[in-house]
This record gives sequence, C-alpha cells and structure tokens, in this order.
Amino acid sequence: MSAGHDHSHSHGHGHHHHDHTPKLDHLNTAFIVGIILNSAFVVLEVIAGLWSHSLSLLTDAGHNLSDVAGLALALLAFKLSKVGSSREYTYGYKRSTIIVSFFNALVLFIAVGFIGYEAIMRFIHQETVEGGTMAWVAFAGIGVNAFTAYLFVKDKDKDLNVKGAYLHMAVDAIVSFGVVVSGAIIYFTKLYWIDSVVSLIVAIVILRGTWSLLIDSLRLEMDGVPKEMDLEKIKQELKKADGVLDVHHVHVWALSTTENALTAHLVIDPGSALSFDNIKHDLRHRLEHLSISHSTFEPEFENEKCVKVGC
Repeated sequence: MSAGHDHSHSHGHGHHHHDHTPKLDHLNTAFIVGIILNSAFVVLEVIAGLWSHSLSLLTDAGHNLSDVAGLALALLAFKLSKVGSSREYTYGYKRSTIIVSFFNALVLFIAVGFIGYEAIMRFIHQETVEGGTMAWVAFAGIGVNAFTAYLFVKDKDKDLNVKGAYLHMAVDAIVSFGVVVSGAIIYFTKLYWIDSVVSLIVAIVILRGTWSLLIDSLRLEMDGVPKEMDLEKIKQELKKADGVLDVHHVHVWALSTTENALTAHLVIDPGSALSFDNIKHDLRHRLEHLSISHSTFEPEFENEKCVKVGC
C-alpha cells in the first residue's frame, strides 16, 4: 500500500489553479492607495472632531484607523502568502491570511466596544457639537471610503481578506453618510444627542458586518470546510471519475483565504483500463473547478480490504 501512497502524494497544480487567486499586482496597488487615502482622512477627522467636539467624527476616525491597520495587515498577509515553502513551513506562510482576517474581526469588535461606551457617556454628559464641520468632513469621508471599496469590489468573493477590506470600506461609506445627516440635523436643530445616537447606530452596523467575518475566519482557523464548499458535492464529483468505485476519509480545509486542499481515500476498480496516474490527473482537474488546488489521494484496490484503524 505504501508504495502506491507515496507516488500519489504529489500535489497537482493544473492550468486552472491560478484562476482562484486574485492577481497580486492590482490588489497590491489597491491596498496601498487605500492605506494612503484613509490615513490622510483619519488625520483630517481627528483634527475636525476635536475642533467641533463631535464624537461621531472621532468615533469614525477611530474606526477608519482600525481600517488602515486592517488594510496594512491584509497587504502583509497577501505578501506572505506568496512566499514559497521552507523546511520549517512546508506550506509557506499562506495561513497568515486566515490569522489576519480573524485578527481584523477582533480589532473591529474592540472598536465597537469603545464606541458604545463613549456614546452612552455622551448621553449622560451632553456636549455642544459643531454640526456644519461634522457634515462637511463626513461628506469627504463618503468619497474616500466609497472609492477604496470600489478598488476591492471585483475580488471580494475570491478572498476573505479582500472581502474584509471591502466590507470595512463599504460600511464606512454608509457610516459617513449617517454622520453627514446627523451633522446637518444638529446644525439646524441643535439636538446634540443625535451625535450619540449616530455613534450607536454606527457601532451596530459595524457589528453586523464583522460577525460573519469573525465566524468565517474562525471556521478556517479550525480547519473547517470553507463556507462556500459543499462536501457532498465534492464526494459525488470524485465518484464520477472513471476507475473510482468509492471514496471515503475525505478532508477539505483551507490553506489560506484563497487556496483549499483535500485528502481522500479512493477505492479503485482493479479492472479499470486507466492507470492510477491518469485517474489522479482527472480528479485533480475536476477539483480545480471546485476551487481545490492541492489534493492528495490514497488508493485502495477493491480486492484488498482496508485494514487500517478507522477504515
């Protein structure tokens, strides 16, 4: 058995493999542009927030600062995922992308906690707020955030980190819109408590977007089957191949936020005209269409019973 297993352990990288990984060049630029734009905007918001006593602006500045950190981390993870394997890290640093998306979600949760606390304190101790300044700065924020979100829109479904970046920015654009509205209301009505209400709404919006990011990244962290994958469908696809009678011990997990791996035991028909190499080639091709780029197969032949523990 072991001889068959060893030679089946090669990793298949077929011609479709690269379709699933977003191209580094334009994403690299997107991350860098996003980081520069948002950093500049954070500075503007802090100055304006302190000057106008607006908690919404300072809240948003804090949130945007966590976005800048998130973008920087995602860019770092992206770079690391391209590093080749070594003797210590046989898969390279691909997994850093999963750790970063999890960490990103945690950072957002902490930010929400601060926002909520601050907003409740403001309800108790009212402060006058300069509504006009607040509205103008937030208006600029809509532009900055919407443009950054646009940079990630076409790759957001290919990678959890890009999705994270996109979500952050799209949410921020909505938040900025809320701040514009509350700034205008305060300017005309002097209802200063609106500032705290908007801060709380912002916090709830952020929580909703972040929850799925946290759950998805935790699932990958625990070697769960990635959310968009259907294990049954994968098994059925493997069974369709010529020469394969049955499959069991199928494991599917994520190597990074863009690459997935599979291992499986295959019951091979001893009467099949195809060699095991041909069967493997066919299976790898099928799996690439299901976004699985690394696969390892162990053959069992119908006439020999599987005697290993757990078979």
